[in-house]
Amino acid sequence: MPAWDALVLAPGRLEPIGPFADLDFAEWERSFALNCTAQLRFLHGLLPARRPSEASALLYAGGGTNGAVPNFSAYTLAKIALIKAVELLAAEMPDLRCVIVGPGWVDTPIHQETLAAKDRAGEAYQRTQQKLNEGDFTPMDRVLDCCDWLLKQPLELVSGRNFSVVWDRWGCPELLEELRRDPDLYMLRRSGNDRLPRAPQGVIS
Repeated sequence: MPAWDALVLAPGRLEPIGPFADLDFAEWERSFALNCTAQLRFLHGLLPARRPSEASALLYAGGGTNGAVPNFSAYTLAKIALIKAVELLAAEMPDLRCVIVGPGWVDTPIHQETLAAKDRAGEAYQRTQQKLNEGDFTPMDRVLDCCDWLLKQPLELVSGRNFSVVWDRWGCPELLEELRRDPDLYMLRRSGNDRLPRAPQGVIS
């Protein structure tokens, strides 16, 4: 097997769309596999051929990290699992730059699945229709620029993290300093939920 230094995994499927309780679970499971475990299986098979300290695996996240996305449970949960998988892989393999990127709304055929679902998509149907009508998308060039930037940064600063093309200050030198100072930055955390006093040790109510 030839050695590799950059691997980009970007499959995606929104179906099945609809309330979790109403879905065919076998179809739900196949969607979860495509959006998460199939990518990890593919990466797993290629790991022995990676170039140590040079190889980069770049994966793609989706919506739902900061809130529930009704009617898109298979896609959303798979992407959140993939975000955590990237962190775990980076912790286990310090010689692999493993990064996940949230591209935002990009103009791809995946949105046709939402339109085809109609009422099953809930509020997402109208939001998707509006995005398409207005052409309100993240330019693909900006997504690629973000990916290029991540592939050039020090492995120890970006590996294991989830970057947003739209919302994060990638490309700014100041961000690298923030990443160096805060190991929890751009990770899947409960950070910010500790505002109330902690319960006394050993007390369960």
